[in-house]
Amino acid sequence: MKLATTVTWLLATGMGFYLLIVWLADGGLRRQATKVTRFPALLTLVHPLLALGGLGFWTAYLLTSRRVYVWTSLAILVVTALLGFTMLTRWLLGRGRHARGAGRRFPVLAVFLHGLVGVATFVLVLLTAATGAGGA
Repeated sequence: MKLATTVTWLLATGMGFYLLIVWLADGGLRRQATKVTRFPALLTLVHPLLALGGLGFWTAYLLTSRRVYVWTSLAILVVTALLGFTMLTRWLLGRGRHARGAGRRFPVLAVFLHGLVGVATFVLVLLTAATGAGGA
């Protein structure tokens, strides 16, 4: 389960990094000054930073097998998932015919896969924390 969790977390990270690049290329930070965005910069930057922090605690768990690290990574993932769901909701509501702002060019498949893999990661970390499962 540890290997599957690590793989899904790295996949979610890669897809999230891709979406962040698309957002930046679409003028994400430049559009903050004009308020033509559905994603406040704080939300867009805290979500990936928390995910990376959680991945750091997951890595600490892999290296030490100390349960406190898996529970900490799970707690961070809860907040990360809530922020991600907030961004998903804002993105879905803003996809109309006259959509403006950074994020309007997100590939639907990339958003869907990032969310799906993120949920899988959350479930795997939750199962690891709750059951103490740790097999490779």
